[in-house]
Amino acid sequence: MSCLRKRNSTVFFLQRSSRDLPAADAHNVKGDKKVEHVRQPRIYVGPASLSDLNRALQLEWLVTNGLGGYASSTVLGVNTRKYHGLLVSACNPPVNRHVLLSKLDEEVEIDANRYVFSANEFRDTIFPDGYRNLESFVLDPLPTFNYHASGFYLEKTVFMPHLRDMTIIEYEAVNSRDASAVLRVYPLVNMRHFHHTTDSQAGQLKFIEQPVQNGVTLKNPSLQKSLTLLCTEGTYMPGRSVWIKNVYFRVDAARGENCVDDEYQPGFFEVTVPSEATKRFYVAAIGGRAEEEPLPRQALTFDAAVARKLYEEETVRRERLLKDFSQSNPAANLDSWIKWLITAADCFVVERRSTGAKSVIAGYHWFEDWGRDTLISLPGLTLVTGRFRDAEEVLLTFKQYCKNGLIPNRFPDCAGDEPVYDSVDATLWFFNAVFQYLKYTGRFDFVRTELWETLQDMIEHHIRGTMFDIHMDEDYLLSHGSRLTWMDVSIDGKPVTPRTGKAVEIQALWYNALRIMQVLALRFGRTEDAERYGLIADRARDSFNRRFWWAEGNYLFDSVNGGVVDSSLRPNQIIAVSLDFCMLDDVKKQKVFESVWRELWGTYGLRTLSSRDPRYVGKYEGGIPERDRAYHNGTVWAWLLGPFVTAFLNVKGHSSQWRRFAFERFLRPLFLEQIRMAGLGSLSEIFDGDHPHCPRGCISQAWSVAEPFRAYIEDIIFKRPPYEKDLKA
Repeated sequence: MSCLRKRNSTVFFLQRSSRDLPAADAHNVKGDKKVEHVRQPRIYVGPASLSDLNRALQLEWLVTNGLGGYASSTVLGVNTRKYHGLLVSACNPPVNRHVLLSKLDEEVEIDANRYVFSANEFRDTIFPDGYRNLESFVLDPLPTFNYHASGFYLEKTVFMPHLRDMTIIEYEAVNSRDASAVLRVYPLVNMRHFHHTTDSQAGQLKFIEQPVQNGVTLKNPSLQKSLTLLCTEGTYMPGRSVWIKNVYFRVDAARGENCVDDEYQPGFFEVTVPSEATKRFYVAAIGGRAEEEPLPRQALTFDAAVARKLYEEETVRRERLLKDFSQSNPAANLDSWIKWLITAADCFVVERRSTGAKSVIAGYHWFEDWGRDTLISLPGLTLVTGRFRDAEEVLLTFKQYCKNGLIPNRFPDCAGDEPVYDSVDATLWFFNAVFQYLKYTGRFDFVRTELWETLQDMIEHHIRGTMFDIHMDEDYLLSHGSRLTWMDVSIDGKPVTPRTGKAVEIQALWYNALRIMQVLALRFGRTEDAERYGLIADRARDSFNRRFWWAEGNYLFDSVNGGVVDSSLRPNQIIAVSLDFCMLDDVKKQKVFESVWRELWGTYGLRTLSSRDPRYVGKYEGGIPERDRAYHNGTVWAWLLGPFVTAFLNVKGHSSQWRRFAFERFLRPLFLEQIRMAGLGSLSEIFDGDHPHCPRGCISQAWSVAEPFRAYIEDIIFKRPPYEKDLKA
């Protein structure tokens, strides 16, 4: 018992946050502090928070495996989404994700008395109520549940070995009673696509069960997927074969989605813990192919020693992420929130089977690898963290799928579906990502040999015209069809924010891409090409200032379509002030920033529409149509803080005073508050436009983490990319 209780006692103390530090140390604007020892970050949720049922069910955790798969639930262990599960497997990494194991429920029997540690929600109740025996939840950085009932203590830690289709649950049971205890672990199995729910009466799932040593393998022939459940102690007791019906997912219900699920309980593991003894054991959930006989390869050698080794390897890997960042960014004060951002950034970088290289998951739980999100996120996820090889692989992944001068908007989640190309900006963000890569690495040979030909092809297709009516117009600006920007939602086939014609950030990105091509052409000895790109850029700049500046409002039109202009005050124009190559003079830059700050800043990001606009929707809630209407009409997006902070310091200058101000006002609330509000240790996709800006959408979003983090490193502590000066036009 002493081992467990000592371990629990340490988790009550959080690392000192930067809120407790002097202002100068909080973000180390002088860049003179170097961290010698790196400790893992920790978030502790104690009895007071756990006893508030509704609040506790809003706190979620996430563990990933680098393949697109993950484990996730709430701090109470109650699944509130169909996307929750202990093993959500990417059948075609990183997509086509299926919930294989929903959860493990535990109970202990001592002296004929039964104590339950599990809990599941149904429409009118939570049953059983084992969450009442939960003393604490700790994320350090792996999720750990600490239970206690009548002298029996159970610690449960969840982790996923990197690049393995596997979740391992470590149990440490301490029996302080003078009678032996029998601990039972009940798996709740599902083999459904994570967008769907299971109805056991409909015959959707038919399992073939095969007993194996220390466990069972379940196969679903229609899915061609298997789940092997193993335990390193005790006995597997087969034959239960019970359906737990009508499990209720409250978050999905609030979102107007399928919210009732049936889950299969094939049997259970039974482990005896002698009196006054401690026992540590592991349960593994291993995904495999249904045709594998008799077991997935990685299940053949699984035992306690293997489990412990995998745990240590994952712990060392996570520590290495922090150490590598600390060594390459000695000016960054390694506060707990920075460690969480580094750890969170790692979750999004995944393997893509189709290319054999890296890609980026846009957000957990449900997004795939989107081109736009990936390329906006790439600097913050891979460059400021020193993961240059990963950055190269991501660029090569999307280059491989370039079609008619466009890179994919997204890769579908269903196997066999072709990439979708309906985006005007994803390709333009590709140019920016390549440029940022060069600023950090100076590896021009890589760009020349691997990317230059593709970049030229992209530019030429945009000049001549390509899919979705994307083409350079007579005024040298880029014209495009509707629903092709990041504001791409439609209801019943009708775009909510069509932005047809020429959207403001598209012109900024187009100009930026032309200047980047001019710089690279000069570098590669292509003088004539450089002159041509420069000439087009000059003319695009002139047209942009003539057509997009709204003198009456002192900001930029959001879009221009022939003689029709859209004067909606949206945050897209801030991108024009944040890019390396800007078409605006200093006066206009300042006016744009002031307009955006005054009307759109919303604590954790920027609103997508001024609250003065009659189309403004202040809360992102309700069914799909209601949420879609709010998505880009007032909802706050955290990723926009990246370009917003960069634009602010581009306007004000990078003095220590303004950098300190930018951190305190714009970034601190997101980093220090939101990281403990929803998806623990990460940053949400979106927030309500109205105060108090409740977190919504994905609990962990790539660009929400990446862009504010990039701005912090590059603009707040002012660690500029080492090759930046070599890349001026």
